Amino acid sequence: MKKIYLLLMATLLVVGCTLDREPETSLADPNFWKSEKDLRGACNRLYIDLPGFSHDKRSDELVGPNQDGVSSGNRSVPGTSGDWTDPYKKIAVCNNIITKGETVPVSEEARNRWMAEAYFFRAYHYFDLVKKYGDVPLILKVFGNTTDPDIKRARDPRETVIQQCYTDLEFALKWLPKIDALKSESDWGRVSQSAALGMMVRIGLYEGTHSKYHQTTGGDYKAHLKRAIDAAETMIYTEKKHALYADFQKLFYFDGEGGQNKESVFVKIYGPNGAGTITHNNSRGLENTAAITRSMLDNFLYSDGLPREKSPLVKRPEVRLNDVLENRDPRMSMTVYAVGEEAYKGTYKPFKTDDQAHGYGYPIKKGFMLDQWATNSKETVDKMIIRYAEVLISYAEALYEYNGSISDQKLDETINYVRQRVGFDAKLTNAFVQSNNLDMLQEIRRERMVEFIDEGLHYDDIIRWKTAEEVLPKAVLGLLYNPEDTPVKENELGGRLTDANGYYKGEKLYDEGNIFVIEESGSRSFDPKRDYLYPIPSYEIGTSGGNIKQNPYWGNEN
Repeated sequence: MKKIYLLLMATLLVVGCTLDREPETSLADPNFWKSEKDLRGACNRLYIDLPGFSHDKRSDELVGPNQDGVSSGNRSVPGTSGDWTDPYKKIAVCNNIITKGETVPVSEEARNRWMAEAYFFRAYHYFDLVKKYGDVPLILKVFGNTTDPDIKRARDPRETVIQQCYTDLEFALKWLPKIDALKSESDWGRVSQSAALGMMVRIGLYEGTHSKYHQTTGGDYKAHLKRAIDAAETMIYTEKKHALYADFQKLFYFDGEGGQNKESVFVKIYGPNGAGTITHNNSRGLENTAAITRSMLDNFLYSDGLPREKSPLVKRPEVRLNDVLENRDPRMSMTVYAVGEEAYKGTYKPFKTDDQAHGYGYPIKKGFMLDQWATNSKETVDKMIIRYAEVLISYAEALYEYNGSISDQKLDETINYVRQRVGFDAKLTNAFVQSNNLDMLQEIRRERMVEFIDEGLHYDDIIRWKTAEEVLPKAVLGLLYNPEDTPVKENELGGRLTDANGYYKGEKLYDEGNIFVIEESGSRSFDPKRDYLYPIPSYEIGTSGGNIKQNPYWGNEN
């Protein structure tokens, strides 16, 4: 199902110059914008520009061989940044298509079907900007000349930008095809009504909870949550186009590709498979750039459905590294490697750093394919950007945040449905939460954390939940050390293990000994007045004629 990308590349060879030559300043291209084929070809660019696989180390979820500036609080105002300019370049392409599409001599239905793709992607990229920067300039047109005052436009309120995202997605929802209509090889991977609904769920939940917990966005948090709830219910109960893929492990392999996988909602296509045309390096990145932290691993429940701090199944003290993997949610063994299991370059042995640059954290198994690793960064398995499990868990969270409660029936249709997929029989119910003195919201959040490890959601979650100030300044912990598990000697670890009572340099870090300290708490910080937003690049401020102001506490431009 990869023929779409051969067509994308062929189209870009024909029209790439038109799209790349300052689309924001060229209102009329005499040799283009004449047919529906031209509209489709212009939209192909939007898919090439989609972000692909990455291993996001900005939160407490993953750790790499080098300290991440965002997660550690060690960053400064950049001169320029792709975090700001790249989305605006992509938005300019969307605006170009929307503006020039009006001139194409085709039927309204044909025109709107392709313009809907541009509206969808414009919302996608504006949401990316809002998550990082808050208020941003809202540009909805192409620039006819360099004297247009909107080139130096001030920042619009985030609520205004988000409302525009909703408007764009509503247009997309009206005119995009249903996902089961995209069955041909040339169409699979294009955005559908499901993708528009999935984005509505994602944006509504993000803005609703962000507004609720930060109380600074100026929006009605319940109105945003209702957007998410309505979109999710349309997908779940009205459209009924989606279901969970049966095998969680194979979901991230080639087995899970194509329209036969009803869990796919919005996908970035790579390939064709084996051809090395559009590629990534996900498996190499799993080996070399990222590992799971101990704090994230602790979110996996035990087989009795209880968390580590409450379950009698917890083995204390932990002696061998694999002790932590026993009697857990089955997704744990599908997410990390156990000692002795065949991994990246043979049998996994903890703390070995000669062939594993991140050897002090828990190695990621989820999505790793040895045959793809062997292609040396020419991997072609597709990336799911939104999958149905996210819609289900987001729906449960939005319901609870909106109502302050959730019924057992809704839990069965969402959280327990996701657990059932992997054979995790412990059900989340109101009675279970009450009898075990748990917090329902925390359990819903926990489900989200373990289901989507290394899928790029967790940093956004701790920002909207306003928990980054709690989790990011803490020491980053990794593997349990036992010399019988590894050829590495304790004296080679630099004295970075917690003592028998969980202390390290006089600070209580954990309730177990011999846990490796990857990053000390003294090397990390998070300023809640500043760090929930990115700093705006100084170039953007300096060239705006004083219209763009810096985010609070990032400098003098406030």
